[in-house]
Amino acid sequence: MPGSDEVLVEIRATGLNQLDSKIRDGAFKPILPYKPPFVLGHDLAGVVLSVGSAVRRFKPGDAVYARPRDGKIGTFAERITVDEADLAHKPASLSMEEAASLPLVALTVWQVLVERARLKAGQKILIHAGSGGVGTIAIQLAKHLGATVATTTSAANTDLVRSLGADVVIDYRTQDFSAMLSGYDVVLNSLDAKTLEASLKVLKPGGQLISISGPPDPTFARAQGLNALLRLVLRLMSAGIRRKARRVGVDYSFLFMRADGGQLGEIATLIEDGTIRPVVDRTFPFGKLNEAMTYVDKGRAKGKVVVSLKGGGGS
Repeated sequence: MPGSDEVLVEIRATGLNQLDSKIRDGAFKPILPYKPPFVLGHDLAGVVLSVGSAVRRFKPGDAVYARPRDGKIGTFAERITVDEADLAHKPASLSMEEAASLPLVALTVWQVLVERARLKAGQKILIHAGSGGVGTIAIQLAKHLGATVATTTSAANTDLVRSLGADVVIDYRTQDFSAMLSGYDVVLNSLDAKTLEASLKVLKPGGQLISISGPPDPTFARAQGLNALLRLVLRLMSAGIRRKARRVGVDYSFLFMRADGGQLGEIATLIEDGTIRPVVDRTFPFGKLNEAMTYVDKGRAKGKVVVSLKGGGGS
């Protein structure tokens, strides 16, 4: 039974993220100390089975989607209890599979572009890995906010990212983005340390370099309430990029997204009016979850990979 502020959801589809692989491999153990055995999975779309006594926004039978908060993940399952605050009504125009592809990446993008960067019309943003799960949503939201959007991708994905709204497309295999771009206001980095450092050359003084792939910075460590030793470790890990950013007058920050049902509600509005559309690469049946994870680990998916718990269909 759900707690007073919780909702019990029957999961119809779940999205896969590289975060699942990283937690499985222990990469975030100092930050997210899950103790095995535990169930992975950060995205869900499904149907409400029952609600706690204090829940007011949802009732049994409602179609919902969510990214459960840290410490309460586990969407690679048939059912899960989710805090009411983390849940939103599923966009009616989307299938369960499409809806399940969105929560983690859409919240990440919203928190980077709207909350952290405060991206405005007329500004310029570089979004790395534009054909990936985060990139496909970030391009669309940045265009909605009125920005000029550059992105890096492979030549094979040029048509995809242009269809999402990218103004400048750079083939990372044959072109050097740091030599081609300048005067940008924001860079959203989801790649490696070499790409992160090269991105400093793209930004104008006062610009923002926001990374969702690390290294974590002291501000993040304080917000997470980490102990003094971990705060010191993260300070040292990010010292190099923070120093180089200061040297060129750029603000560096690390963002680790958080669950937020209210923001998912705002994102649902953008989906319903056609501003944002999900990009799903492949859908696997639940019985092939391990195969789906292997596919995600290759890092070549266009958009998101989804697992269906209802025979690959259902909306």
